[in-house]
Amino acid sequence: MPVLKAPDGTQLAYRVLGEGTGAPVVCLPGGPMRDSVYLGDLGGLPAHRRLVVADQRGAGRSATPDDPASYRCDRLVGDVEALRDHLGLGRMDLLAHSAAANLAVRYAERYPHRVGRLVLVTPGTDAAGLGAGADDRREVARLRSDQPWYPAASAAFEAIDAGAAAAADWVTVAPFLYGRWDEAAQAHRAAEEKQWNEAAAEVFGSEGAFDPDATRAALAALGTPVLVLAGEFDLASPPRVVARLAALFPRAEFVVQSGAGHYPWLDDADRFVSVTARFLA
Repeated sequence: MPVLKAPDGTQLAYRVLGEGTGAPVVCLPGGPMRDSVYLGDLGGLPAHRRLVVADQRGAGRSATPDDPASYRCDRLVGDVEALRDHLGLGRMDLLAHSAAANLAVRYAERYPHRVGRLVLVTPGTDAAGLGAGADDRREVARLRSDQPWYPAASAAFEAIDAGAAAAADWVTVAPFLYGRWDEAAQAHRAAEEKQWNEAAAEVFGSEGAFDPDATRAALAALGTPVLVLAGEFDLASPPRVVARLAALFPRAEFVVQSGAGHYPWLDDADRFVSVTARFLA
C-alpha cells in the first residue's frame, strides 16, 4: 500500500482503485476516523475513474500521530493538501462521505484553487453550522414505519435522543442507515465495530474544529461544481438538512437517491455510480 508523510511526519496510507491513466478522484472516508475499507469500491466507480482512497491518520493503515490534537478536523486539512502534493495534482476532484464532508469543505475553504469538482455523499453538515435536529431525523424515520424492525429501532432512536441510550440501542437503530436491512447491510454494520478509532473521532469535531461563519462565506464564493447527494432514508444526514448545505454553493447539483440510506452505493450501486460518474466526467 502506498504511503506519504504528513507535514508533522505521520505516515499516511492510501489505496489506488482502478486502472485508468487520467487524474484520480481523491476519496475521503467518514466516520469520522473510520478505516476506509468500509467504502469498498464505491459501487464500481473505479470502472469510470481511478480512485485514491485515503486512510486518515490513526485509522485504517495510517499511523497514529504523536499529537492526538491533530485529529481535529481543521488540522486534517493539512493531510489532504499533503496527499494532493504527493500525487502531483495541481487541482483534484474530491469525493467525501459522511463526516468527511466537513473536512472537504474546510479544505475547499482554505484551498479553493486546488479543487476541481467536489462530490459530497450523504454529508455531515456541522462545519457549515447545519446540524440535524431530532425532528429532521423523525421525519425520515417515519418513512420506514412499514418495516418489521421499525418498532424496536424507533424506540432505540428515542432513547438516544433523550440521552438515555444503552449500548445496544446504537446497534438496534442501525437499520435506519440502510435502504435495505438485508444480509449485506447487516454484515457492513457488523464490520463497523473494528473500523473506528473512537478516541480520534471524539477529537475530530472538538472545540476549534469548525468556524461556520467563515466556512459559509467561503462556500458562497466557491466557483467549483459540486454534487451533493442525499439518501432518501438516511437518518444520519436527513435530505432536508443536506439540501440546506447544497444551497450554500453557487454551483451545486442536489440529488436525493430514492430508496437509499447513508451508504447509497450499497443500496443501489448502478444509480449511485451513474449519477456520480456523470458528474465527474
